[in-house]
Amino acid sequence: MKIFGHTFHIPVLGVGYSVDAPVKVAKYGISSVISIVDDILLEQIRKDYHQKLNKPFVPILAKEEDSRAKRITAYLNMINEIVKEQFEKVRTSAFETGSEITKYFEMLPDVSFLKQKYLEMISIKEESLKMRMQNYLRENLRCGSIDVNIMTKVDKTNYSSDGTPLSNEFNDAHAALRGYANSELESSLIFSAGMNPKLYSYIEKFKDFFPQPNGSFKKKIVIKVSDFRSALIQGKFLAKKGLWVSEYRIESGLNCGGHAFATDGFLLGPILEEFKVRKQELLDSVKELFIPALHKKEFNIDEEKLDVDITVQGGVGLSSEHEFLLRNYEVKSVGWGSPFLLVPEVMNVDEKTLTQLSEAKEDDFYLSNSSPLGVPFNSIRNSGKDIERINRMENGKPGSSCPKKFLVSNKDFTDKPICTASIAYFKKLDSIKDNPDLQKKYEADLKNASDKNCLCEGLSASALIAKNISDPKQSLAIAICPGPNLAYFSKVVSLKDMVDHIYGRINLIAHSNRPNMFIKELSLYIDYLQNKIDESVDNFTNQKDEFFSNFRKNLIDGIQYYKSLIPRISEEAENVRKKIQEDLERLEEKLLSYQIAV
Repeated sequence: MKIFGHTFHIPVLGVGYSVDAPVKVAKYGISSVISIVDDILLEQIRKDYHQKLNKPFVPILAKEEDSRAKRITAYLNMINEIVKEQFEKVRTSAFETGSEITKYFEMLPDVSFLKQKYLEMISIKEESLKMRMQNYLRENLRCGSIDVNIMTKVDKTNYSSDGTPLSNEFNDAHAALRGYANSELESSLIFSAGMNPKLYSYIEKFKDFFPQPNGSFKKKIVIKVSDFRSALIQGKFLAKKGLWVSEYRIESGLNCGGHAFATDGFLLGPILEEFKVRKQELLDSVKELFIPALHKKEFNIDEEKLDVDITVQGGVGLSSEHEFLLRNYEVKSVGWGSPFLLVPEVMNVDEKTLTQLSEAKEDDFYLSNSSPLGVPFNSIRNSGKDIERINRMENGKPGSSCPKKFLVSNKDFTDKPICTASIAYFKKLDSIKDNPDLQKKYEADLKNASDKNCLCEGLSASALIAKNISDPKQSLAIAICPGPNLAYFSKVVSLKDMVDHIYGRINLIAHSNRPNMFIKELSLYIDYLQNKIDESVDNFTNQKDEFFSNFRKNLIDGIQYYKSLIPRISEEAENVRKKIQEDLERLEEKLLSYQIAV
């Protein structure tokens, strides 16, 4: 199959870091993902763009009906308009040194059909033939997709001014979905963090998710999954409603940025192998439910045109790893996330954080308890938000004022959920401090809450600083969520340099000790298992014993799979294959030494 464009994509990074990444990369044919969780930030950045482009700005006030969805629609339409204008300028620019269209083609992978045609065009001497070839290239240029992400579980209920709960369609994730659905974008909506049946059912309300007469989808559904079973369940659920999942995006459970959704010891390699082997089964099982459901809705589609893409992301850092994932597992695209945090040309990272990221070592990256959602969260030590949180604790004023309330989820003390990182939550905890019957709960909850950061503010602060947007209501202490793979990148670089690294034209990693991406994930899972065992020392049960034993068995099975995989890594030098073998044996020995029962 011919490759026309790029074989990588840029996943969502935090809330504000990649919030306008398409404006920076889509014109070069690179797809990227925007988080639409924070409509307040989107409105601030929309205003900033309008001012810089000298365009009139009409604010959408929070008190307006359906303001969240309207803000998201307005923001996405603005990004879409900007990208279209940029892409047209690229398409019509001259084929000359340093021009935008030249930059477009120079960044394409060497295996790209268009790249080969471009190189062919350069070598042509006859002027009329050269012009015809240039016209062909212009006509076949492809813009990068402006994709969006919704965390399915970040779907809090909202209330009217008199305190009455609004209907589900005004829940946060529902309103975000509506905001995207009503936009002019023709792109993909990536759902992450698991299945939300109510949200998935709500997709039926919007015609753009159903096939057009030519069989294409104006808006595609993408599900981020951790294993094959999850893909099958979610794909079938949506298919019964006449909704097609166009892509299953597999992410490493631990070797990734942001929230880490660990599997029960199932490793990325074996998961990818299962998708490769069972892809046709997935396609047939989902199609079997999709076609009759679609006909009931009076839509028709050519069944032969239905297909699914498998993509992967999490921990990839070398061009050889990138190429291996494409070749061995036949994935459509590979996500490169955290390394782009060192590309200020693409990401909204302030100077101080850029320096911190570029100088950070392996031990500076860790899996924290800082997310109010209660999900492990990849972090860097001594972030601005960590320092702010500790200072508030030491000054006897723990917690955040919680101005945005996107991550409220705790109802231990209240009818309406509150955030475990908030001042309100610490005050509620104080109310049980002197109750002898609740001492254990108080101590455990206090310890847990003391780790929590206000991510709503922290993950948007860097974008405000980088864009010099003033907001006196918001703390500008930074929270950032890079994956552990970033430890091996130590230079702030340009977009072109990062793309050249991805395709093996240059090498940005100077760390000779960087482990293979599969080895790194395995190491993270072994440490994760040991930490879970240590946490259970005082409260060990037969159920936990069974869980830990199965977890270890899954890791051992994964190790055996990787041992059999080594000969297939044919592009790697013998010394690299030997190191992978040695690392596997060392980690296997470490894993087998663990005592599960305590």
